[in-house]
Amino acid sequence: MTSIQIDEGDSIIEEDTERQQSFATRTRKIQYAVSKRWESEQQSGQRKPQDWMSRIFCRCARQVGSMHFLCERKDGSPIVVAGPMWPFCMFVTVPIICVLGGFVLYFCMLQMKAPLPWWVAIIYAPFLAATLFSLFMVSCRDPGLIERRTAQDPSVNAFLWNEQVGSYRPPDALYCRECQVLIEDYDHLCPWTGTGIGRKNMFAFKAFVVLVNLLCYGSIGITAYVLLS
Repeated sequence: MTSIQIDEGDSIIEEDTERQQSFATRTRKIQYAVSKRWESEQQSGQRKPQDWMSRIFCRCARQVGSMHFLCERKDGSPIVVAGPMWPFCMFVTVPIICVLGGFVLYFCMLQMKAPLPWWVAIIYAPFLAATLFSLFMVSCRDPGLIERRTAQDPSVNAFLWNEQVGSYRPPDALYCRECQVLIEDYDHLCPWTGTGIGRKNMFAFKAFVVLVNLLCYGSIGITAYVLLS
C-alpha cells in the first residue's frame, strides 16, 4: 500500500511539473535579437530620452530597440508595430497622400462643374484607399524581427554570429542601426514608411511604391486635364 501511494504521489508531482513547464512555455515571450547596448541602458536605467511624440503616442507600447509594439500576441510577437521614424510617416507621408488626393478628388471630380465624369471618382477613391492601406501594411507590420539565438544549431552551419545583438543570425539577416534589432532579409530603412524594410513587409512595400507612383502621376494628369479643359 505504501509503495502504491508513493507511486501515485510521484505521478501527481510529475503531472504538476509538466503542467507548469507547458504553462511557462505558453506564456514565455519571444526574446528578439536586440542591441546589447540598448538592453544595458534599459537595465541600468540610463535609457536615452525618447522624442516627445513617442512619449505621448507610444506611452503604453512595449519598446524593443527602437520599435514600439502597439499590439502584440501572448508570445510577445507584434501585431501592430511602429518603427523608429513613425512620426515622419504619420505627419508627413500620410498628410501628403490624404490632402493632395482629397484635393484632386473633390475639386476635379466631385464638384458639379467638374469636367470629368462621375465614374472617375469611383475608380480614384478606392485607388487612394488602397495606397493608404498598403502604407499601413508596411509601416505597422513586423518587418521580420529575428529571435535571439545564443547557441548554434548543430543542424545549421550557415548561421553567423552578430556581436551587436549577441546572437546568431541567418546569412540574409542584418542589423538595423536605427531599429536596433536584427531584421530578416533586411533591405533598408525607409523614412517615408517610418520603419525598416525586411522579409515580412517587402511585398507590401513594393505594392506601396507602385500604387503611390500611379496615384501621383494619375493625379498630375487629372489636374492638368482639368486646368487645360
